[in-house]
Amino acid sequence: METIAKPAIPAEEFPQRWARVQTMMDREKLDLLVAYADDRAVFGAAHARWLANFPVHFEPVCILLFRQGPPIMLCGPETREYALLAGRVSDVRVLREFTHPNEDYPFSTIQSLAEIVGEAIPDSAAVRRIGLAARGLMSADLLASFEASFPRAEWADVENAMCDVRAQKSPAELAVIRYAYRIAEAGLNAAMEAIGVGATEREVAAEVESAMRRMGAEGTGIDTIVASGPNSRPILARSTFRAIQADELVLVTIAPRYEGYHAAIGRPVLVGNPGDEIRRAVEVAWQAQEACFRAMRPGIEGRTVEAIGRRVVEDAGLGPYFLYSGVHSVGVIEFEPPIFGPSSSALFRPHMVISVDIPLFDAPWGGLRIEDGFLITESGAERLNHTPYQIAR
Repeated sequence: METIAKPAIPAEEFPQRWARVQTMMDREKLDLLVAYADDRAVFGAAHARWLANFPVHFEPVCILLFRQGPPIMLCGPETREYALLAGRVSDVRVLREFTHPNEDYPFSTIQSLAEIVGEAIPDSAAVRRIGLAARGLMSADLLASFEASFPRAEWADVENAMCDVRAQKSPAELAVIRYAYRIAEAGLNAAMEAIGVGATEREVAAEVESAMRRMGAEGTGIDTIVASGPNSRPILARSTFRAIQADELVLVTIAPRYEGYHAAIGRPVLVGNPGDEIRRAVEVAWQAQEACFRAMRPGIEGRTVEAIGRRVVEDAGLGPYFLYSGVHSVGVIEFEPPIFGPSSSALFRPHMVISVDIPLFDAPWGGLRIEDGFLITESGAERLNHTPYQIAR
């Protein structure tokens, strides 16, 4: 197998990230920021991975950031040593709210949120405005406990502000993401080799994930999708034991996670001759994808590009099957904000990584997507993967 240098995020980049968040805190007049993370697939670990390079597992964590100085990581008692080993935050505390009510931890020092913050900010009355990231992931009990710790403070939802801070990627991030797309291409090549009449969807998915693991993937941002025939029709298809038949469409969508970052490629694979209607849909999706690529540049609203792709699909009479916003950012979440749908006024900026996903789903003949990654440059966009649109087996 080809030996390829595997990029990573250097340790010195994390203090730079903390400083960027602290600049946002000054702008938002925040005395404290609490960024929650857990191990839910797709988006749970995002804040911990970006702020601390910590891949959350089993117990949730929070990152505390103050107006000045380094952060503190809060975790459960079974996570602390792992967090010290794997993460980039040196001050790791066990939070009482993250302990299990039926477990005993006699050798752990366990503190409440108020106690931990009180050590960093002795005058708790000075904490008047607290930013909370990933509020939507927290349980009602945990949120109530946090708010009760500082009942006189205003709690502000800063999820979008945090996503905006990380929207433009550093050179190190771009190197990692470029390699993630190489991993995704290796997975797609494995899918093309494995797809054939009689192969099951899960057999193909296994070959995809094996190839990506060998390239260095740590997992996937979304479950690998291999959906054949009628299974391709819904947006959220999943791989099953169904055997691929002759003359049908197989939808492949793969999104490896590498060093916390993602890539995503989606392709329809035509087995034999699935008919003119499906072939035409593939051609229309490809034309929409190309039209979006030609229109991408910094300084314009992303929804303008999304509208161009949507218009190509509508003009072909397939508009009712374009079921979601087809343009979004890629990073420590496979589809992270900003998402450039019809209701968004967010602008493309240089060094953003964008996924253009042309969806055609819930059609009588099934469903498909053509999805690729692009880097917004100073003057346009650069492709991050070079994958044929027409794939036949």
